[in-house]
Amino acid sequence: MAAVAAKAEDLKRLNTELLAISIDTVFVHKVWQETELSKLIPGGFPFPMASDLGGKIGTLYGVYDEKIGINLRGTFLIDPDGIIRISHIYDAPVGRNFDELVRMIEAAQHIRATGGAEACPANWRPGKTTLKPSPELAGKVADTWNPSELDN
Repeated sequence: MAAVAAKAEDLKRLNTELLAISIDTVFVHKVWQETELSKLIPGGFPFPMASDLGGKIGTLYGVYDEKIGINLRGTFLIDPDGIIRISHIYDAPVGRNFDELVRMIEAAQHIRATGGAEACPANWRPGKTTLKPSPELAGKVADTWNPSELDN
C-alpha cells in the first residue's frame, strides 16, 4: 500500500481513482493507517479502503482464497465504461509493481484515445512506437517496431 501511495501524484495526473479492498475490518484499516502507513507515507494512505468481510467482492473478482480466508493481491484496471481492461492476480506473498500499474494505465488511456486504432507493444511508454493492427501489419511488425526500443 505504501508503494501505490508513492504513485499518488502519477495516478492523479492520469485522472484515475484507486480503491483498496481487503477482508480486514474498517477498524484494522484504521490501525494500519495510524500505526504503519502514516510512518511510511507522509499523510498516510491517500486512497479509500473498503472492507470485504467474507470475501464477497473478492469472490466476484476471482481473488478470494476460501482455504486461507484472504483476498489474494489483485490489480484491476476498469475503464470509464465499467469494463475490466487489465487484471493481474498475485500469489499472497508476491508484491506488485506500481510502475507497471502506471504504465498500464497510460497504455490503456492511449488505446482508448485512439479508439483502438493503435496497440501498445511490450513495455510501451508514452511517446514510443505503437502498432496499428491491420491485415497489412501481419508479418511486418519488425518493419514497424523494434524490441531494442524497450531499453530506450
